[in-house]
Formats: sequence, C-alpha cells, structure tokens
Amino acid sequence: MRMRSLISWVISLAMIGAGIALIASFFLAGSPESTASNSPSPNEFNVPQLGNSQANVASGGPDDKTLRLTIPVMNQIDDDSVPDVPGTDMKALGSHAAIHLQGTGYPWQDEANVYLAGHRLGYANTDSWLAFWDLSKLKDGDQVFVKDANGTQYTYKVFKEFVVGPSDLSITKPELDKNILTLQTCTLPDYSKRLIVQAELVSTEQKAA
Repeated sequence: MRMRSLISWVISLAMIGAGIALIASFFLAGSPESTASNSPSPNEFNVPQLGNSQANVASGGPDDKTLRLTIPVMNQIDDDSVPDVPGTDMKALGSHAAIHLQGTGYPWQDEANVYLAGHRLGYANTDSWLAFWDLSKLKDGDQVFVKDANGTQYTYKVFKEFVVGPSDLSITKPELDKNILTLQTCTLPDYSKRLIVQAELVSTEQKAA
C-alpha cells in the first residue's frame, strides 16, 4: 500500500513538472527566431503573397509609410507601430503588433484596401505577443484608428467579419470608390484559415499645425 502511494506521488510529481516545463517554454519564447506560439514554424503564418501584377504604387502620402494602429475594443492595440513590408517578412511580423502588407492600399488614397496582418498568439516579450488575440471581439460599428507618419488620423468603422481560406487573395483587392481597412489574423484552434475584419474609412483628421 505504501509502495502504491509512493508510485502515485512520483507520477503526480512528474506530471506537474512536465506541465510547468510546457508552460515555461510557452511564455519564454522570446524572439522571432524561436518557435512561434501560433504555428510549428514562423514561416507557416499565412499572409497573402502578392505578385507584381497586384502591386500597389505608393502614391501620395508621407515618404515614411509606417502606420500606427489603435483599436479601443482590443486589449493590446494602442498606438502600435505598423511597418510597411512584404508578406514574406516574418521577422517584422514577429516583432510588431501588425504589418501593413506591401502592395496593398494606404489610408490617404481615395480608393484602397489597407491590409494589416497580425499574430493571434505571437512571441512573448515582443509587440506581437497576443496582439490580435481578441480580433474576434470586433463587431459592426466598432472604430479603428490609423495614423500616418505625418500625424493624420484616419477613423474606420467595422462593417464585416468573416473567415476565408489560406489561399484567398480576393480579400486584398480594393472596392470601387471606397477606402477600406482589412485586419487579418489566424483562426483558432488550428490556425488553418484567416479571420478577417473589414472597416470603412469614415473620417480623416489632419494633425494641427
């Protein structure tokens, strides 16, 4: 009887130790070079790959195409820097709350699809950590704020939430006579598809002189 109790105690201790190790490895993954917490490999985060035929000419606006993103409904997104990079730049995606997909539109254009992608889980100790975890909280009418490098603020209002497959490029295309913002992250629990939230530009506020 005493032996059985001892064996049970050893097994319980081993299971607790394994659980602690698993949790520690999850929270201490601290760089884009380590294993991403939302896929077996950082390269498996599925950002649309745009060919040259879909490349958007970055006409107008500031020379610095970096944007800043604020989403009041979401916990982690408050004046976060969003670099303008290709969808293949996993280092930028792994160290920022989101990236602007180079080749898609910009807020200052009359007709555009401003496409931003961010990790659902991301990497601990970086801005990508849980950045778009609660993207699913966004509903019709919620506001999203984007600023350009000149300080101009663009206010978007959510009008659509949906899921698409990993090879759908239609979500990167602009809509006629509209300036829309598309936010992308991966679905849960298997990260196999893209969760998409779209919003339309409703107002633009220039930075005071």
